[in-house]
Amino acid sequence: MHAVRLYAFGPAENLTYEKAEDPEPGPGQVRIAVAAAGVHLLDAALREGVRGPAPEPTPLPTIPGREVAGTVESIGEGVAALWLGRRVVAHLGFAPGGYAELAVTDVDRLHEIPRNLDFAEAVAMIGTGRTAMGIVQFTDLGPGSVAVVPAAAGGIGTLLVQYARHAGATVIGLAGGPEKVARVRANGADLAVDYTDAAWPGHVRDFLGTRTATVVFDGVGGDVARAAVALLGPGGRHIVFGWSGEGIKDGSAHLVDGVSEQVLGPAMLRKAGGPSPVRTLELRALAEAAAGRLAPAVTRFPLAEAAAAHRALESRGTIGKVVLEP
Repeated sequence: MHAVRLYAFGPAENLTYEKAEDPEPGPGQVRIAVAAAGVHLLDAALREGVRGPAPEPTPLPTIPGREVAGTVESIGEGVAALWLGRRVVAHLGFAPGGYAELAVTDVDRLHEIPRNLDFAEAVAMIGTGRTAMGIVQFTDLGPGSVAVVPAAAGGIGTLLVQYARHAGATVIGLAGGPEKVARVRANGADLAVDYTDAAWPGHVRDFLGTRTATVVFDGVGGDVARAAVALLGPGGRHIVFGWSGEGIKDGSAHLVDGVSEQVLGPAMLRKAGGPSPVRTLELRALAEAAAGRLAPAVTRFPLAEAAAAHRALESRGTIGKVVLEP
């Protein structure tokens, strides 16, 4: 098979496309002929040597990638033969190996892909979609809600706009640049504004009139988040699930007492509950997509161009979920 390997931590150019040995499924595992592999900002951080949430540092060399979709082509001992030939999607957890033509994972991680989703869309829902489902647990959206979504052209932002609109809320989508603003508008936002225009908060206030925002879904932080929080009315909520903006690496510079709540991974899982909270959120995400209520945006790159995909993602030059296709 061909795969993308990382031999040394550093820039995107360190990702090398080359031949590799085919992985073999062990007991309770399957081998997937990968049709789509998800690319995440965490992948870029791990590529640079940031440890992230993994219990152990990533050993090198490694094949990055933790989200894959494709067809089961081989099974290990103890796996039912009915899995062979099925279209599946899986999050590999802390085990890498997704940036490849073949990937191995435990059968318990598999989800069959709904008929109306292609492989890239399924990958988007298994990672980005489950995060979106984790985020919306923390607010009660309805016809009286006004939701502000910074980075509304991103993978999570795209889904949050759709979810809020389906719930009947008024949605304000923020994005950087005319192309992304146009995509946010086409995605269903009631108002789409360019946050690179310093006057954008005034445009939102003019649109809302006497109303105020009830929730800000914030994965950006920095000045954009602070300006968005200022749009909240009494009882409004600032839901924080990340901080890609500059100057907020400590996770506190844009938080407001009594308004903000961080809902990163552990909080999402506690809220989801059940014996397998991660799987609960994955199932919710796939069900929303299967029902047509959520439709992920996808930016596709060939597997051989993984380095270009990383550069584009880090420079915010992509729309929606970034996916590699062998």
